[in-house]
Amino acid sequence: MDKALEQVYLVGGAVRDLLLKRASNDNDYVVIGETPQTMEALGFVPIGSDFPVYLHPKTKEEYALGRTERKSGKGYTGFVVDASPDVTLEEDLARRDLTINSMALDANDNIIDPFNGQQDLKDKILRHTTDAFVEDPVRVLRIARFLARFGSEWRIHPSTYALMQQLKQQGELNHLVPERVWLETEKALGEKHPELYFQALQGLGIFPELEKMVNVPQPKQHHPEGDVFVHTMLVLRRAADLNFDLATRFAALTHDFGKAISFKKRGNLRGHERDGVAVVEQFCERLKIPNCFRDIGVLTSDNHTLCHTLEQLRPETVHKLIVTNLNALVHPQRFIAFTQACQCDAQGRGETLVDKPYPQAAKLRAIHAELLRLDKKQVVQAALNSGKKGPEIGEEVKQAEINCVKAFLTREKQAQ
Repeated sequence: MDKALEQVYLVGGAVRDLLLKRASNDNDYVVIGETPQTMEALGFVPIGSDFPVYLHPKTKEEYALGRTERKSGKGYTGFVVDASPDVTLEEDLARRDLTINSMALDANDNIIDPFNGQQDLKDKILRHTTDAFVEDPVRVLRIARFLARFGSEWRIHPSTYALMQQLKQQGELNHLVPERVWLETEKALGEKHPELYFQALQGLGIFPELEKMVNVPQPKQHHPEGDVFVHTMLVLRRAADLNFDLATRFAALTHDFGKAISFKKRGNLRGHERDGVAVVEQFCERLKIPNCFRDIGVLTSDNHTLCHTLEQLRPETVHKLIVTNLNALVHPQRFIAFTQACQCDAQGRGETLVDKPYPQAAKLRAIHAELLRLDKKQVVQAALNSGKKGPEIGEEVKQAEINCVKAFLTREKQAQ
């Protein structure tokens, strides 16, 4: 810590992670009793626009002047900040979201813990620091994300959950900025227990697509685990357990968005694959989700049943699935994510099916690899030599690809 400053404290997540014996990504410091002029005179570089935050001239770590915040409007913005030298350390810690994030470490490694964060760490409780929790609706997302990080042994304190409900009732959650919702959601998807994030937020109106899944029944012979929401959470958990990437996890989350629609329209789940496409697109539009996630979500919704029924498909249909529907020869990584999401869908159906083999994924990937090895230049040249032009050449390539699929399936059958 910097010797030229008298009251410097390590704060927030770094202290929490130190006590949890977890690696921390970055260190944040709070400086008490100083002014912007003093900080800049010591060579600290100002980077904050809304409140005084500085980069250390050597370590480049963040140092902020102690501050208080008072709500002055709706949503995430709308705060009046006081960063005067009179602000105390306890006042600065009081504005933070959770007790486990409201501790500080001084230069002598003493823990300052005015809100009993250490006890809540031991008890695995996520509890708001003060009633100021309700002043920032993003904290509802953050608390759910911490649950996704720490796991099901942790719980949100009932009094804190009551404040989350209060934010919903007061309409504050309607003021969440879409980009911020996606930022927190993307982080949660990457955590070890992403399903806990969505379970914690269930019923708060933030993800209506998921809320509509509750009590939508599924055929028991295929889905012994329960309704569509339960299934979706198990699929997402499977994707995390297998350490699949964000694209696969997003596809796992959104693959059955169409089931609530199809059940409402027809009283069954037939056609949910196609019904889900528009829901995924609207979901991504509403939350300003990047196109790469939208695309894998749409493709998985529309095509996952074809992957499940691979053994019953004709070679022409397999070709159409890989080459036309998924455009897998152009986007091989996205195709891999699709097959992984389909595996999670098949295995996310309760404890009895979680380890059930899913050979369809490996088989589809093997056919894809075979298609990538096909020498298209040779096919095109042969077509040109025989006098074919334009669309006729494309048809020759397509037929060569279908023959490639047929040859693979024939070899596989003969090897059985």
